[in-house]
Amino acid sequence: MSSSESNPKPEKSFSDLPKSDEHLREHQTSSEDAYSGKFLHLKKDIVRLPDGNTTFREYLIHPGAVAIMPILNDGRILLERQFRYPVGAAMIEIPAGKLEQGEDRLLCAQRELLEETGYSAKSWEFLGRIHPVIAYSTEIIDIYLAKDLTLGERALDEGEFLDVFAATLDEMHEWIASGAITDVKTIISVYHLARRLKQL
Repeated sequence: MSSSESNPKPEKSFSDLPKSDEHLREHQTSSEDAYSGKFLHLKKDIVRLPDGNTTFREYLIHPGAVAIMPILNDGRILLERQFRYPVGAAMIEIPAGKLEQGEDRLLCAQRELLEETGYSAKSWEFLGRIHPVIAYSTEIIDIYLAKDLTLGERALDEGEFLDVFAATLDEMHEWIASGAITDVKTIISVYHLARRLKQL
């Protein structure tokens, strides 16, 4: 065994990396529209790689979205069960929705919570931002915590069907561990909420 194998070099820390990420960047040389629908817009770009070679990137242009962690006065979290056609299953998830053109993100969150659940909230707090599918979409989801809820009437979009129910944070942790919850925005929102509650 060589000395290098018996004494492997320790892996770098983030602070050891170059300050610039230019050596990783891909640069667009051309771009075309592959598909444009009512909701999604598919692009196909030719890019130059860091080593000088070229390849293509296909990705979806997404308008962005918001997700809401609504906490009832008894501490339970308001959830939805909704059939999601691409995965062929009814998913447990937190309320969420896409942005309209030019819409303010917080106003979108307030609108979606009311439309989907019938609840409005007096207290709103930004929890974090996620890029749920970085390999093939521009989508960004901003997550908000909603408290001091008041029940009114919901107004679902045409063709929208969902159940609304409440669960404890412990139940959500169990459902994530068991695979009953696999929706990424919901899982990450549970992390954000648990972190936030530790700060209180």
